Amino acid sequence: MSARTHTQIVQGYIEAFNARDVDAMLSMVSDDIQWLNLDGQQLMEETGDRAALGRAMRDYFASGDACTSRLSQVFATGSRVSALEVAVTPSAEGPQEQRCLSIYEFAGQLIKRVYYFPPE
Repeated sequence: MSARTHTQIVQGYIEAFNARDVDAMLSMVSDDIQWLNLDGQQLMEETGDRAALGRAMRDYFASGDACTSRLSQVFATGSRVSALEVAVTPSAEGPQEQRCLSIYEFAGQLIKRVYYFPPE
C-alpha cells in the first residue's frame, strides 16, 4: 500500500472531524501537534500536543455544535497543505457558512502544526 499524500491526509482529517471521530483525527497528528490561531498580529496556541487536541475536540463535540467542514481549494507544497476551508453550521435560517484559510504543516506523514486564520 502506498503512502497517502499530505492532501489526502488533510482530507481524511476533515472527514474524521465531520464524523466526530477523535481517535481517527489523533491518528493523523504528531505527539507535539500545535494548533495555532492567527488573528491580526497575534498568534495564539490553542493546543500544544496530541492529548490537549484530543481533550479540546472531545469538549467541542460534547458541546453539541453541529458544524461540519469541507475543503474548497487546496494547494500543496513539500511539507505544507494550504486550504480554503468552509465551515457549515445549521441554523433556523438555513446553513450558515464561514470561510477561513488554514495551513497544515507535516513531519513525515503526520500533521505537526496547523495555522488557522480568522473566518471571513
